Formats: sequence, C-alpha cells, structure tokens
Amino acid sequence: AILYDVTHDMVLFEKNADARMYPASITKLMTALLVLEHADLDKMVTFSKTAVTKLESGAVTLKLAEGDQVSVRDCLYGLILKSANEVANGLAEHVGGSIQGFADLMNAKAVALGCTNTHFVNPNGLNSSEHYSTCRDMVKIAKAAYENKAFCEISSTLSYTFPKTKNADARTLTPGHKMLNPEDARYYPGIIGGKTGYTSLAGNTLVTCTERDGVRLIAVVMKAKSTHYEDTKAMLDYGYAKTMAGQTG
Repeated sequence: AILYDVTHDMVLFEKNADARMYPASITKLMTALLVLEHADLDKMVTFSKTAVTKLESGAVTLKLAEGDQVSVRDCLYGLILKSANEVANGLAEHVGGSIQGFADLMNAKAVALGCTNTHFVNPNGLNSSEHYSTCRDMVKIAKAAYENKAFCEISSTLSYTFPKTKNADARTLTPGHKMLNPEDARYYPGIIGGKTGYTSLAGNTLVTCTERDGVRLIAVVMKAKSTHYEDTKAMLDYGYAKTMAGQTG
C-alpha cells in the first residue's frame, strides 16, 4: 500500500510499495488516460473478433459482439464504471492499432511518468506473468489520470446509460468503487474517483483519489484480501489528520 499527498508531493505512508504485484483492473487508469490523450471522444470504436474474444473465463464484460460500434466516450464510461474487459481491448485497438501496439504506448507512457517497475501487456489487467506494477508506480499513473478533467468527470459519475448493442439493450452503469456511492456505508466524503480491480492472482486492488480542504491524496492498495476499503479509509483518515495537524501546528 501507499498514501501519497499530491498537494505537498509527499509520501505519507507506504508498505511494500516497490514490490511487483499484479494490478488487475487498476490497469485501466492507464488505458483511460492514453485514450483521452489520443482519441476523439465522438469517434466510433468498431469491435473486432479479437477484442471481444481475447478474454479469460469469468472476465467482466458488457456483452459486446464483433461488429458493435460504440463511441469512444461511451466506451470510457464502460471501461471505468463497469470495468468491461472487451471495451478495454476495443479502445486499445482503436488507439494503438492492436493490443500489442497499445501495450507499447502504455509502457512508453509509464516510463514518461517515472515508473520504474511496471510492464503492461494488455489494456485490461487480466492475468499475465509479464503484466505487473507497484503501488509507487500506480500512484504516478493515478496522479496523471486525475489531472485530466475528463477522466475525473467519468470516474466520479454515479449513473450512466450505456447504449443498446447487438446482444443487449441500453443499460445503466454505476461505479464499482463503493466509496463513491453516498448511499453506501463505505462512502468517503471528498472522493474524486477511483478504480477497483480483482483477479485470483492479484487479489483486491484499489486506487482512490480524494480532496479535502485543498489537500489531494491518492491511496493505492494491492494484493489485499477483502480489506481494501478499510485499509484505504484508514490511510486516508491518517493522511487528513496528519495534513490538518501540519497546517494548524
């Protein structure tokens, strides 16, 4: 885990922050950031057979089929709120020409952001021994993502209508990150957005960005066993107590 104070450029807490871990779907922060930097939100993504079939069993999807056409904007909501893996593939092909081409862009961007222990092979975070990151590197990726206004808007959306496609009617998407929902006991006041992740190998992964009293914090938890929300809350509470004490004392 790691807790980073963006406002004062300080790490407030860390534990095994440089250990290589499987990121699972928090990978999609990088995917979304690159798409927002490289793609026109109004252009249509045409889903290939590869995009909709190159998935492991049990992977979360929006049931998109080969030939479906969905706008980049709608795809980004499907990517961040629903964590749909075929949507990640479709966006990757749209921007990078192929999944491999997009992975190359991801790795170049990771280096540009100062990541030193990250390697991506796909846009969704599905299991691969060559797909890894660290809590410290994920903070750098998250910091860049949450500097993007459009990303913050998507990430904090509580309800979004995803259009009708071949295999499914229009449907309402809600965020997977429980701290975003004011009706949920885990809601965290000041939350800007976040991304969940889970695979059998990764365990629970969670990125959370909050801002209170002008102080922006990013918390990253990886390899958790269902304690990711309480761990994140504990770190954020600690961080705000510490920054408030610093401001008053």
